[in-house]
Amino acid sequence: MSAAVQLERANITIGHDQIVHCTGPWTLQHLPDLERALASLSWPRLRGLIFDAGHITAMDTGGAVVLHRTMTQLRRQGRQVSVEGLRAECAELLRTVSANWGRIEAIPATKPGWMQRLSRFTVGRAREAVMALGFIGESTVGVWRSLKRPSLIRWRALFRSLELDGFNALPITGLLAFLIGVVISYQGAEQLRKFGTNIFVVDLVGISLLREISPLIAAILIAGRSGSAYAAEIGTMKVTEELDAVQTLGLSPIQLLVLPRVFALMLALPLLTVYADGLGVFGGMLIASNQLSVSFTEFVSRFEEAVALRHFLIGIGKAPFFAMIIALVGCYQGFQIRGGVDDVGRHTTASVVQSIFLVIVFDALCSIFLSWWHL
Repeated sequence: MSAAVQLERANITIGHDQIVHCTGPWTLQHLPDLERALASLSWPRLRGLIFDAGHITAMDTGGAVVLHRTMTQLRRQGRQVSVEGLRAECAELLRTVSANWGRIEAIPATKPGWMQRLSRFTVGRAREAVMALGFIGESTVGVWRSLKRPSLIRWRALFRSLELDGFNALPITGLLAFLIGVVISYQGAEQLRKFGTNIFVVDLVGISLLREISPLIAAILIAGRSGSAYAAEIGTMKVTEELDAVQTLGLSPIQLLVLPRVFALMLALPLLTVYADGLGVFGGMLIASNQLSVSFTEFVSRFEEAVALRHFLIGIGKAPFFAMIIALVGCYQGFQIRGGVDDVGRHTTASVVQSIFLVIVFDALCSIFLSWWHL
């Protein structure tokens, strides 16, 4: 008997019946086994969970704390949790822990050392990188299949997204591009007037807007406007278990939710960039006419001479890659949402920050490579 008791271990598992089975002695000396089991556990996607505690052979305060903490975390995710089969003395201990849970949570935990914090950070970032690469790979396969078989593309969702993310973004994109052109021309006028080189305001406005500023401004606007919407929409679908219903029907969430947004944004952003180019240059023309006495005719004539076609093509060429980054990051963050409303807000913010960061990094790399190639 003593050997059997010695070999007995505390454990928590999920059976084929989707019931959480708690077994063994839930005591202080067995807490490491319980923590390892909980860390490796994958909770079923059910609204209601049943804990079968009839096979718990012993329980002290430590075990009751672990059980109550696990149930509390699940309830905070919006699940309904119930415990069945717990012995009377263990149930009384669990009620005592529940009644004093506020004071137990207030007890400060031991601060981990810097090695432990570094290890957790490294493992967390590595896990996120693997998940991101898996999502990119799955999306790439979906894009390739859709290009081979266009009938797989959900055209209605694509055109709807094109309207929301492209056409509806015209006012704010045009206004901001116009004001950026005004600011660049006005600031340049102050310096060019000193040297009598007023006509070079055309070079300043044309090259900077067409090559760098217009595609970047349009991408940042779309990241804040559409990338965040992607994360919030998909995250809300996940919280309300709509994605589970989609997978139950045998549909691919990538094909259904990600690819239409990617394709739509890759079409919309280059068009928005061209639109921003035109309004930004027009804003520069107005300031050049008022501040530097450069007429519209002189501006257009100098524009044709000084601004090469490659600057326009470089700016337009970067736009589809910006769009792909924004759409994939927004959708990926939406799929990473696990909890409730707070998690939706956190991942929505992360989608905007990461999209803008990656867009700027990609733009910087393009600038470096293009300078090497003398373009």
